[in-house]
Amino acid sequence: MKKIILIAVVCCLQHFVHAQKFMTRSGQVSFFSSTAVENIEAINNEVACVFDATSGELVFIVPIKSFKFDRALMQEHFNENYLESDQYPKADFKGKIDNAAAINYSKEGTTPVKAFGTMTMHGVSQAITVPGTLTVKNGSVTFKAVFKVKNKDYKIIIPSVAAKKVAEVVEITVNSLLAPLKK
Repeated sequence: MKKIILIAVVCCLQHFVHAQKFMTRSGQVSFFSSTAVENIEAINNEVACVFDATSGELVFIVPIKSFKFDRALMQEHFNENYLESDQYPKADFKGKIDNAAAINYSKEGTTPVKAFGTMTMHGVSQAITVPGTLTVKNGSVTFKAVFKVKNKDYKIIIPSVAAKKVAEVVEITVNSLLAPLKK
């Protein structure tokens, strides 16, 4: 799986020529589902991301099986029943940061940004816009964003027996530190 992600990231890099580029293979994406019966949280620290600061192009690749849960049974249900990770092994976002070219990457600071593009998950692609922040510090950039996803928008079906335990809308948090690529 890691080889597939690395190959996908390298392929994406071919589009980023003569620009200031940043990358990570250890970005973090988490999700939180809250209901009156149960809270469910999972964290994934194996997210690949490439960002071209000149064009604003941004790609995230999220291996589904890399989400870690507190309980093994939750992880099993997530992979086998809900996200069907054998059939749909990754989720991704391909888009742009709207004001990326206006940011001074040689100066430390935090800038509010909007990423807009297409998120594909569970075999379904949806256009989304995600507000967040981009922080420049020590020559690297960190993306942070929090947004909500409706399970039904990505054809994720929650069986009626689990409907009271899994929220219809799940909160996604992105917190990824990207290092500059060496030329």
